[in-house]
Amino acid sequence: MLTAEGLSCFPRQMWDKVLSKVKNSVVFIDDWCAESLHWVGGATVFLDAGARNLKQFSSFEAGGENEPKAVFVVSTLLKGRTADIIKDIISLSHFQYCIVFTAVAHSIHLLANNVTTELEGSPVFEQFEEKLCEWMGDMNFTAEVMYIPLSFAPVSPQLLLAPAFGDLFPLHSGDLESINRKRPDKKKFGHLSEIDVHSLSPDLQIEIKSLVSALNSMFEFTNTREECFAVGPLSRIIAGDLANYPQAKNRRKIAPNKASIVFIDRNLDLAGAVGHHGDSLVEKILSALQPLTGHRNDIQVDMVELTGLPPTPENRRMVAPGCLAQPQDSAARALWDAMLTWKQKEAVMEVRRHLVEAASKEKLPIKMSLGRVTAEQLSSYVQLFKSSQEALDRHWGLLQLALATTQTLRHPTLARWDACLAFERLLLQALGDSDRTAVLKQVSSLADPAATETQDRFSLEELLVLLVYVYAMGQWAEQKGKKGAEQQVEHELIGALTLALSRETELSPLLQKLTGCPPTAGLTAQKARIAMERVFGVLRDLGHARDHLKQLRSIYQGGDGVHQATYRPFLKQVLEDIYHPDRPDCVDIEHMSSGLTDLLKTGFSMFLKVSRPHPGDHALLVLFVVGGVTPSELRLVREAISAHKPGAQVLIMSTRLLRPSDILELLFTTDHLHPDIGV
Repeated sequence: MLTAEGLSCFPRQMWDKVLSKVKNSVVFIDDWCAESLHWVGGATVFLDAGARNLKQFSSFEAGGENEPKAVFVVSTLLKGRTADIIKDIISLSHFQYCIVFTAVAHSIHLLANNVTTELEGSPVFEQFEEKLCEWMGDMNFTAEVMYIPLSFAPVSPQLLLAPAFGDLFPLHSGDLESINRKRPDKKKFGHLSEIDVHSLSPDLQIEIKSLVSALNSMFEFTNTREECFAVGPLSRIIAGDLANYPQAKNRRKIAPNKASIVFIDRNLDLAGAVGHHGDSLVEKILSALQPLTGHRNDIQVDMVELTGLPPTPENRRMVAPGCLAQPQDSAARALWDAMLTWKQKEAVMEVRRHLVEAASKEKLPIKMSLGRVTAEQLSSYVQLFKSSQEALDRHWGLLQLALATTQTLRHPTLARWDACLAFERLLLQALGDSDRTAVLKQVSSLADPAATETQDRFSLEELLVLLVYVYAMGQWAEQKGKKGAEQQVEHELIGALTLALSRETELSPLLQKLTGCPPTAGLTAQKARIAMERVFGVLRDLGHARDHLKQLRSIYQGGDGVHQATYRPFLKQVLEDIYHPDRPDCVDIEHMSSGLTDLLKTGFSMFLKVSRPHPGDHALLVLFVVGGVTPSELRLVREAISAHKPGAQVLIMSTRLLRPSDILELLFTTDHLHPDIGV
C-alpha cells in the first residue's frame, strides 16, 4: 500500500539520478534546487558522490583550468536569464563536458516557446545541447540536457514543500481587475471562481503547469492514480490542470495505487497563517531567528558558543551557522519531527530528553533536573559536549536543534509574540460582542502616535499582521446605519498608519517593497498614504474569500454565556468534512473530472448508478495548501486524523513553511499574476 512516507521519499530518489552523473565534476546549483537538496542531505551528498566542488549558480562563478566537467542544476526554464548565466559560466571556464538538469519538463519548454503541438523527441533540449557545445568552443565536446523533477523538499515524512513555488499565492480582487482590464466588456469575469488557466498571464500559466508537471512525475514514479479535488479559485485551476494532464492518461489506466489530492487556497484562512495562537516551538524559531541565506524554510543557528571564541559579530560571521534540516542524522530527524508537530512545552521537554540521553551515552558529567525546562538548563547541557570532539561530531545535528531552541527561548521577540497573542485573543472576543467599528477602533488605539513612545508599542508590521487577522476572520454582520461609521474609522486608521509609516527612520525590507522606497530616503507622506490605501484594498477582500462556499464559510465560532469565542481552523473543517462517519457529500470540495467518463459519472450519476468521487475514498490523502502552511497546522492535521480516522495516511504538501510576516509579503508586495520564472 502506498503511504505518505512512500511519497515523501520521491525527492531523494530524484536527486539520486543527479548524483549518478556528478563524479569528477564542478556543480553549479540555483537557490531553489539548493533548498530542495538541503533537506535531502546538502552539499555532502554531492561530495560523497565524487563531485569536485559545489558552487552557486551565478555569472560570477566559473570552473578551474583542471575542471573539464560541469553539472548545472536549475529550477527554471533553459532560456532568458538562466541561459545567460550558463553561458557566462562556460565562457569563463574550460569545460569539455556539460550536463544540465532542469526541474522544468520539456512540454513546459514547448509552451514557453509558443509551441502547442506535440513533437517527437526533445527538440528544445537538443537545441540547448548544441548551444552548450558552441559555448564550450567545440561542437565535438559532450553536452547533455535532461528533465528531473527536483521541485520538492522532504521537510518531514508527512510534509513536502516546493521551494521554487514559494511565491505562488491565491489571487484577490485586485488581480481580477488586472485580468479584466485586458478583456472585452462582454467577456469580463464577475468573480475569481470564473477564471480559467488560459486567462492568466503566460508567466503564471508556466508556473502552474510546472508545478502540475512535477506532481504528475511524483505520481508516475509511485504508480499512483490520483483523484483531484479543490477548494478555492486558484486551487481549482491547478487541480483541473492536473486532472486533465495529457501525459497522465495512460498512467491512470494501469496505476495500482490510488490517492486523493485536495488543493486548498491559503487565503481561505489567513487567520491561521498570521495568528500567534499555535503554541508551536518551530513557529517561534522561524520567526525569531534569521533565515538561512538563500532559503525560505530554514534558519541560521549561531554555533559560536560551541567554540572557544567570544560571541562577537565578527566571530559569528566567521563560524558557519547551523540549521534545522538534519536529514542524515536519524536521532536529530526524530527530534525535528517532534519539534515540528508537538506543542511547545512537549517539544522543549523532548529536546532536553535527547540531550540527556546523548550526554549519558557519551559519559559526560550531566546533572539531572526535573520540572520546567529553561533556556539556561538546555544551554548548560549543550556546553558539556565542548569537552569531547568525538561527542560533538556524533551529536552535531542534535546540538544544532538544541541551540535553535535555546536561542529562541532567550530571544527578545518572544515577548512580542506573547503580546500579539494576547491582543488577538482580545480581538477574537470583540468580534462576537461588537460591530466592525469597535474592533477597528481597538486596533487603531495601538497605532495612536501618543502610544508609540511607550515600551509596549506595536511595530507597524505587527499592526499589519493584526489587521490581516481581523479582516481574515470575515465575521462582519452588515448593520444598517453602521456603514458610514465603519468607513470613517477605517479612514482614521489609514491616516494613523500612514503617519506611523512616514515616521519610520529606516524602512524594513517589507516596507521598502510596500512603498517602493530605499531604506532611509525617498518616502513622502503621499507615497506612504498610497501604500496604506493599497493595503486596505487587499484587506477588504480578505473577509469575502469564502463567500462562494456553502458550508465552509466561517472560521469563527461565536461565544455564549458559557464558552468563549474561538477560531475554527479551515484545514480542520476540511478534514472533518472528508472523514465524517456518515460520508456526506463534500459540497465545497470540488471534484475535478479528467475526461468524458468522469463527467458522466459526476453529472449523470443518477442514470449511471455511480457515486460522485469522494476525497475520503482512498487510503492516502494528499493535502496541498497553495500559499504556505504553518507548523501548527501540521499538528492540527495529525490531531484531526487521530480523532476522526485513526490510521489514515495523510501527506501535507505546500509551497512554503510560513511565518506570520511571510503573509504580509505574499499579500501586499508579491505580483501574483507575474511570477519570476527566470526568463
